[in-house]
Order: sequence, then C-alpha cells, then structure tokens
Amino acid sequence: MTFSLNDYLEELRPLIDVDCGTYTVEGIECIATQFERKFQQLQGWYVKRVDCGKAGVGLEIRNKPEASDIDVMLIGHMDTVFPVGTAELRPMTTDSDKAYGPGVSDMKSGLLNIVYAMRNLDRSVLDSLSICICMNPDEETGSLDSVDWIQATAKQAKHVLVAEAARADGGLVKARKGMARYKITFDGVAAHAGNEPEKGHSAITEMANWILAINAMTNFDSGTTLNVGIVSGGAGANIVPEHAEAIVDVRFWNNGEYDDVDTELTALSQQAFDAGVCITLEREAYKPSMVPSEQTEALMALVEQAADELDIDINWKEVGGGSDANNTAILGVPTLDGLGPIGAGFHSDQEYLLLESIEPRIRLLMRVIEKIAQ
Repeated sequence: MTFSLNDYLEELRPLIDVDCGTYTVEGIECIATQFERKFQQLQGWYVKRVDCGKAGVGLEIRNKPEASDIDVMLIGHMDTVFPVGTAELRPMTTDSDKAYGPGVSDMKSGLLNIVYAMRNLDRSVLDSLSICICMNPDEETGSLDSVDWIQATAKQAKHVLVAEAARADGGLVKARKGMARYKITFDGVAAHAGNEPEKGHSAITEMANWILAINAMTNFDSGTTLNVGIVSGGAGANIVPEHAEAIVDVRFWNNGEYDDVDTELTALSQQAFDAGVCITLEREAYKPSMVPSEQTEALMALVEQAADELDIDINWKEVGGGSDANNTAILGVPTLDGLGPIGAGFHSDQEYLLLESIEPRIRLLMRVIEKIAQ
C-alpha cells in the first residue's frame, strides 16, 4: 500500500465538515452518498441502501452479495452526537500530531480506514472471502432503528470487526458493558399545598421512593449499576406535584443480571408506592453486554499475530460504553472492536485523531483480513 497522509486528510475533511448527528437525516445522507461513491469507484463492490426509518439511510456494501455466508463483517456508524451548527463552529483542523473535529475519531476515520483497506487488499484475498460492510446512521442513540438489520446480517457472519477508534494507548476492545436507558413518568394528583394537601398524590414523592429503590439495585461487585441521571417535576412550591419524570441509565456485564433488573423495574411500575400515582416505564435504549467467547479469544489471537507481524503495540480493553459490537456479540458471533485508528476525547470538543496511527491501523485491519482468508 502506498499511503499519503495529506490525501487521506483531504478525503476525511468532507466527512467531518458535515452536521450528521443522529436523526439529522440530511447530513447522514451526505455521508452515505460519499461512501456509496467511494465503493462504486472500486471494482467488484455492490452497495445497497437500507431504510432505517426516522434515522435515515444505512449502507450494506458487499463484494459477493449472493453469498449465503459472510466471512468478514465490518461495522461502523455514520452519525455523531453533535447538534446542528457544530461543523461550522469546529470544522476539521490539524496540527503536527492530531486531527480535530466532530466525529474525527468517533468514527469517520474508522469508516475511511475500512475504505482504504478494501482499496488495497490483494484481489486474491477479496476473491477468497465474502465481505460485508454495514454503515448505520444511529449508533450514538443505541442503533434503535438499525439493530434489526445489523443483527439479521450478523447472523450470516463468521467474524465481526467493528472499526470504532482504538483507545488512546492503542488498546482494542474485547468486551463492552451492556446498557439500557429508561424514561419513567409519574402522574399524580395536584392539590393546593396549603389548603388541602391531603387531596393530592405527589408525583415527586413517588419518584423519590423509586430513586431509593433503583439505587438499591446497584451491585458494584458484579458491575451492574443504575444511575438516575435526570429528574424533573413540579409546577410550584405551593402545589402538590402532579407530574414528574426521571431518566435512568443501567450498565452491566451480566445479561442475566440485567434481565432481573428489567423484571424488577417492570414490577415496580405495576405497583406504585402511592396507589394514587400512575407510572409509565419506557425503555428508550438497549444494548446487551459484549463478553468474549472461546471463538472470540481465537480471533483475538489472530489479531495479536497480525499486530506482532507489523510491529504494532496493542492491548485489550474492557470498557463501559456500548457499540454495535454488543449487538453482534450477543448472537454468538466472534466480535472485536476498536479496529480504527487511535483517538480520544469522544463526544466532546476535545475529540482528536492521532495522525501517526492511521496508516498502521489500516495495515493491521488488512493483515487481520488476510489471515482470516488463509
């Protein structure tokens, strides 16, 4: 592979300087169109647009679209977490070491690395493998509108490689906590707090009891944690509050333990502490945990061999944040993550891409695919 960092950065720039937060459909379309064009310019690739509902378009890119099995599935997301206007305020910039901008490492560079790998793999390798690349538009909010498509495709796959950014120290990701997010709505009965408070049923008091019950479900030893992160409610200090809401974040390593939490929350919603308060429990997001199996460990060994051959230092991380890797690992498909270039500062104005890591991580991705083909 002949690699030009300047050429790479010029190809990366129009992917960064676009507002493409989740559900910013026009921006997602711009990103999808760019990647569709890149693969149309390559021989032997077929691009299918996938309707992901309100999230916009996804791309399913294959070299053997009629194959019943997929030897290697690569996954990346086109959306960011940033609001409209961010690209204008913080367009892509570079210094001698890093590139900056919204989504520069999470994960436009990972997507572009996939393109470079496919451009430079030997034709014999491509001919020997069935490869599928899925680019979805809504990972940052839990892949709610793309998860069915991603999982249906992954059921055909033998290996899944997710090109999210490598960690700041070069680490790849072998395990990710599962996550769930709930919105809990409390509807009570308003009353005057001075004249007839006994006629009211406080939504906030009910929510307070819930918060204590939710906190009691946390198990630090097993890694199952619940956090009531946002609360709101009430209309005035002199009014028994009629309405309140809480947003709860759940993280877990053990999928069975999460199922117990979900069951307990559902049971609580059906029997309020105050019978005069109505409770609505809505799960807004969910990803199962990603825990390595024996087959995943074999894939890890292959990646380690590839890194050793290329003299690239890697290590393995267990991280709290979820990705699309969670959704494929739960199917029993060997899945590894963090195969993009090195970056950090995700979801902030400090996000960066380490320039010196781009070419080595393209070569690592290529070598892993070459070894799978052997």
